[in-house]
Amino acid sequence: MSVQYRQILDLLQKMPPITLDEMSGIRLMNRTDTKFLANKAQLLQVLTLAKDEYFVQCIEGKTIAQYRTVYWDSVDYRFYNMHQVGRKPRTKVRVRTYEDSDGLTFLEIKKKDNHGKTKKKRIQVVSQESVFESDGDDFIVKHTGSSLHELHPCLQNHFHRITLVNRAKTERLTIDFDIDYTNFDTGLLANSDQLVIIELKRDGLVFSPIKDILLHLRIKPHGYSKYVIGSHMTNLDLKANMLKGKMREIVRRNNYVPRPMEELVSPERITVLTDV
Repeated sequence: MSVQYRQILDLLQKMPPITLDEMSGIRLMNRTDTKFLANKAQLLQVLTLAKDEYFVQCIEGKTIAQYRTVYWDSVDYRFYNMHQVGRKPRTKVRVRTYEDSDGLTFLEIKKKDNHGKTKKKRIQVVSQESVFESDGDDFIVKHTGSSLHELHPCLQNHFHRITLVNRAKTERLTIDFDIDYTNFDTGLLANSDQLVIIELKRDGLVFSPIKDILLHLRIKPHGYSKYVIGSHMTNLDLKANMLKGKMREIVRRNNYVPRPMEELVSPERITVLTDV
């Protein structure tokens, strides 16, 4: 266990826990999603400033969950190319396993429409290896018009996730890090190094404590797709003209040196956080 991982765990222990059952009661009816890119040093600052404003999801005593995802695409990487050029509407097909929940696994379809709204449909399957036996093909045909037989598993990732909920229970915050990629087509491996992906999911335009904190830390909104970035990092034959800006930001975040905490936690800043 690295020093940073231990520091993250220690900060999470200072947050009140929320259970999966309590999480299920949170309905974000008019949800908007926004992603931000940071690094682990900045994550420690975010958790320090947010610890009094948020609950942390806790599953069987664990505040950091492990996920495994396998993405499926066509031989010509139709889904990858739709995303790489910014086409809308677009689709992703994946099989996700929640490794801390007895291997609970879902076949999922994510679609982004012309207005930037993302919709997800999923069915439970027995395991990553039993997609066809779990009526996966019928599900894919119904929602994409393509057969699962036309697709193949091409990229896998493992990552850690923290889930936070604000005190008013009007938003969820997922924080992903330590992403490892395995490309089944090329055999190449990659990892996200120091990168942290923060995704804010909130109910409409209600007040969000984390937005002020991220703004103060100069952490700005930035799109990131694990499938697209992981594929680009592990398959050199894929087109990536539209990804150059994103990759520059990823490199910048990995090398970014955050400001000292004493600059951030000033008496004035503490007053602002306490008053909201």
